[in-house]
Amino acid sequence: MAITVKQVVRPERTFATQIYLIEVWKGLALTFRHLFVNLFRHTMRALGSTGFLPGAVTIQYPEDPAVLGKRARTRHRLLKRDDGAPRCTACLLCETICPAKCIRITAEDAPDVTVEKRAKTFDIDLGMCVFCGYCVEACPVDAIHMDANEVELSTFTRQDMIWNMPELLGDKIKVPSGPARAVDPLHP
Repeated sequence: MAITVKQVVRPERTFATQIYLIEVWKGLALTFRHLFVNLFRHTMRALGSTGFLPGAVTIQYPEDPAVLGKRARTRHRLLKRDDGAPRCTACLLCETICPAKCIRITAEDAPDVTVEKRAKTFDIDLGMCVFCGYCVEACPVDAIHMDANEVELSTFTRQDMIWNMPELLGDKIKVPSGPARAVDPLHP
């Protein structure tokens, strides 16, 4: 079987494209077109005309929370078995597959004879995590999910970005440390 190779011919760069002046004007024309089309659509909607498409809308974030999709990957959480014990069997697959190396697991023997081992510690550094979801896909016992629907993970220190097993299981509330916020009497 012969392999055919198709040579890709790049377009010639003219003087006009090399100085980028025309390209800049094209970009500005596109930006202003979007501006005026959205401005027209919002104006027509404000005047009561419903025959036009709605204009683009910016989400006013702190007041209006972002709408997340069903498959959005948010903060990690660990699941429990029916008896309340963590479902994690400390197989270390999630720690191995993690491209950011942000998961740390320490294994120990489980007191239950039906389970070979369990996680003694399970830490995730969300400051290093890239939220790829590989850990969820690699878990053979479905012990970790990324559907906590929490996207506000800001903290004052890097140490607060590390979530341990009780916090991931939901047994302990994560309380950020850091500087106390000064209370402004005009803006409580």
